[in-house]
Amino acid sequence: MRRLNLYALTFRLPIIIWQTLFFIGPLIFVVAMSFFVVRNFQMVETFEFDSWKRMLSRDFVWDAYVYTVLMAGSAAILASLIAFPAAYCLAFQTSARTRQIAILLLIIPFFTSYLVRTFSWYTILAEAGVLNGAVGLVGLGPYTLLNTYVGTLIGYLTLVMPLVLILQTVTMANIDDRLIQAARNLGCSPARTIWTVILPAGKTGFVIAALFAFILSFGDFVAPFYLGGSNPPTLPILIIDTTKAGQQWPRAAVVAVIMMVTLFVIAFSAIMYAYRKRASR
Repeated sequence: MRRLNLYALTFRLPIIIWQTLFFIGPLIFVVAMSFFVVRNFQMVETFEFDSWKRMLSRDFVWDAYVYTVLMAGSAAILASLIAFPAAYCLAFQTSARTRQIAILLLIIPFFTSYLVRTFSWYTILAEAGVLNGAVGLVGLGPYTLLNTYVGTLIGYLTLVMPLVLILQTVTMANIDDRLIQAARNLGCSPARTIWTVILPAGKTGFVIAALFAFILSFGDFVAPFYLGGSNPPTLPILIIDTTKAGQQWPRAAVVAVIMMVTLFVIAFSAIMYAYRKRASR
């Protein structure tokens, strides 16, 4: 039996306390609250499955669930595809100094409020906004972009694109250049080099970047609320609407637990895939 290392435990204790107070504790409370009931607009501590039965039997809950998963997945895929060419250029066709400056510029958007950035898109995507004004000069439009899934998707990309680009750039910058040079010396085209060398070598980083994009989009309510018009509602919007309807916090907790379980399953599956080694032939 291993002896307890008090010295190592001393350094681990702060993170253990932090995770217990601000992650495990609230998680347990949300799960417990999903079994409470509301009577006379007051939450009663009990253990009943009424909220679970009501929410799991409603079609609008599952419609919101499917829509949220599809939108978050689309944002993760689009962000990964759009960011890849820029990350490739920064990693392989620029100097280390230029790459550092570019990453610094990508960090700057996080210094401003995401809500402010979303409202800037509100003025751009409006029917009388900048984008429709620009296409109107050539006789096109106006196009309805606000209160649609397109507006929601643009908001998601605004949130996750800088992070995905940074992670992909760092991932490709750490790939051994000798592997790429060897592929080129063997006659591989740039596309084949990307497919057979860069993607397998940086699989972990690419998957983690897409996973972060999915997680952030899945839990975001700003973009679907202000740019998507909450129609159809996503799960975060559904939580807000549920809490406003008779203070139904237990029913909102059911939706929150569904979201957390989904994220845990997807995150663990993605991480297992990211760190799984290729089978030797």
